[in-house]
Amino acid sequence: MSEEKKTTTEKPKEESKKKVDPVRRITRIVLAVCISIFIWYLFADRFAPYTDQARIKTLVVPLVPRVSGHITEVNVRLHSIVKADQLLFQLDKEPFELAIRKAEADLENVAQQVGALTATVKSAAGRLGVSKAQLDRAQRNFDRTQKVLAKNPGALSQADKDRTETSLAQAVEKVSSAEADLEKAKQQLGTSGDDNAQLRAAIVTLEQAQLDLAFSSVHAPSKGVIESFNIDLGYYAQAGQPLATFISTHDVWIQADMRENNIGNIEKGAEVEFSLDIAPGQIFNGSVRSIGYGVSSGDNNNRGTLPTVSSSSGWLRDPQRFPVIIKIEDDEALKLMRSGGQADVLIYASSNPILNLIGWFQIRISSWLSYVR
Repeated sequence: MSEEKKTTTEKPKEESKKKVDPVRRITRIVLAVCISIFIWYLFADRFAPYTDQARIKTLVVPLVPRVSGHITEVNVRLHSIVKADQLLFQLDKEPFELAIRKAEADLENVAQQVGALTATVKSAAGRLGVSKAQLDRAQRNFDRTQKVLAKNPGALSQADKDRTETSLAQAVEKVSSAEADLEKAKQQLGTSGDDNAQLRAAIVTLEQAQLDLAFSSVHAPSKGVIESFNIDLGYYAQAGQPLATFISTHDVWIQADMRENNIGNIEKGAEVEFSLDIAPGQIFNGSVRSIGYGVSSGDNNNRGTLPTVSSSSGWLRDPQRFPVIIKIEDDEALKLMRSGGQADVLIYASSNPILNLIGWFQIRISSWLSYVR
């Protein structure tokens, strides 16, 4: 009888334990998962930072003619892909050629009056005009590069900087050489030729005419794409007014706006994986090119001095974000990229295998979510 009573009393206890245990077990599991997620968030934020606030960036250049005239050739259309130095627009050459012939005639007449070697002077003046046109193009490319670097020091690679500096230096040397040849030709005219005001004026007029003829051709500054284009033959181009917008594709990068507490362990050259909204499910490779050193604080008086990164505000203050420039190392990604497109970026800031594995899954899941955005 005692054993039967003992068995009878133990059964309700066991049944009550069975009823309570699942709830406790689920609670413990949920609590453990929450703690694990919280711990992962704290560490991943530092050692495997991720952001969906990333944009594809390129150099955007307005195509502006230096002289006015009717357009006689249009070699591109909207969204045309062009090569460096490709002829895009040709203004009517006839007025500029007439001006050159008139300047040459005036120079010849003046040279004959002083008994000079007019052929040598004309040739030297023409070469100088062409050299100055090349210098002007190289200077404008260099100035555009400097403006980009002033806004974002890491936007361009060292190779691009060296290329523009070398082109400018070569153009300067060509102008110096052409000026030396012109000076030699003028010296051959004799002492009276150097002091002849009419001769100097005629030479300057010829140089200007040569320069205007060179400016009548609008070339592509580098390889890229034509955008904002709506003109055709017969359009009268005004000097200083853009004809179209040029998007350079010789240097494309991603600007990932990372939270301030993300960048503590990010170093130049760190491995990067990113996905593009245009290619859901695909992951591309890159590396950190540079990290921004400052952003605008929102003061209107200093507008344009530093990149502005918007930050959301809510119950918890969103930390300040800084631009991290990502170098694209995947040629397939470059074919898909468009200026202003969105991307998701994951930076492997450490060699921790667990955090990197979780980040590996995170970037791939976010990539597939592009289908439903």
